Amino acid sequence: MEKCTLQILSGGKIQEPPVIEGITWETARKGEPSKLTFTCIKTPNLAFSEGAEVIFKYGEKNVFHGYVFEKSRNKDHHIQVLCYDQLRYLKNKTSYCFNNVRADQVLKRIAEDFKLQVGDLPNTGHVIPRFEQMNATLFDMILTAIDETVMATGNLYYLYDNFGKMMLKNIKDSTLEKMIINAETAEDFDYSTSIDKNTYNRIVIVDSEDKKKGEYAHADDPKTQGQWGILQHFVSIKNGSSRTDLAKKMLECYNKKSSSLTIKRQIGNIDVRAGCGVYLTLNLGDMIPTNQRMLVERAVHTFDNCDHYMDLTLIGAGTFYDD
Repeated sequence: MEKCTLQILSGGKIQEPPVIEGITWETARKGEPSKLTFTCIKTPNLAFSEGAEVIFKYGEKNVFHGYVFEKSRNKDHHIQVLCYDQLRYLKNKTSYCFNNVRADQVLKRIAEDFKLQVGDLPNTGHVIPRFEQMNATLFDMILTAIDETVMATGNLYYLYDNFGKMMLKNIKDSTLEKMIINAETAEDFDYSTSIDKNTYNRIVIVDSEDKKKGEYAHADDPKTQGQWGILQHFVSIKNGSSRTDLAKKMLECYNKKSSSLTIKRQIGNIDVRAGCGVYLTLNLGDMIPTNQRMLVERAVHTFDNCDHYMDLTLIGAGTFYDD
């Protein structure tokens, strides 16, 4: 295991608190900032408050750059600390109205208005004719722009913080080629399948600005309707996009079983974070995928003494799908 370095920057001082009970770093693919939690011992010279800057490194690799958002202390004067990266500020709410804008341009405008740092952003390609969001979180705005992009182009981007800079990355470019999960590297797993949520075999789309009452477009799959019954998803859109084409694309995405696979105590790899791709070779009972590419939906890294392991929630294409 590489050396862990945890620093707190407060009052112009760099402090390295004595940490007990390990350090946990957690990332989620969408809608959440990355999170760092740890417990340290209160020493005479240790002093920091909410808002203090926190840096975590694993060996020579920069892992987390964020800020203290919560502290709690017990009778032994052990301080439990909760930190988030700058994506935490995307929980702020506001309203925007843009014409002819891409998802990367939406992110850049938000970063400028809220004084957040961005890295080099890719051109996401799809131009959204009208992007109107009222009293919505910044997270929801960015995710909406990403959703419209994937529906139009098939390219799914994920948002993450790269050690203090917000980034967008196409999942097609995110696979860790040497990261293989199998029975030898993982201690255990939980696997389940479902049609109870995020599975639809009928898509109905209406234009909220269409004055002709009763006008709608729909797409159906009679085969799965015969198996599962009718599972309908109703969508109201504001722009002039082709409702028929959109209904067909949405049916392709949603007309599948959802599956949940959680890998427990996988041997740690610091490069694995939510949004990246890994390979799976594991007997799941009803199927045995061999080097199947999976997406990491959530990654929880634990660094404890000489151990580094991670719990991963995976999704993917085919049997596994992205909602």
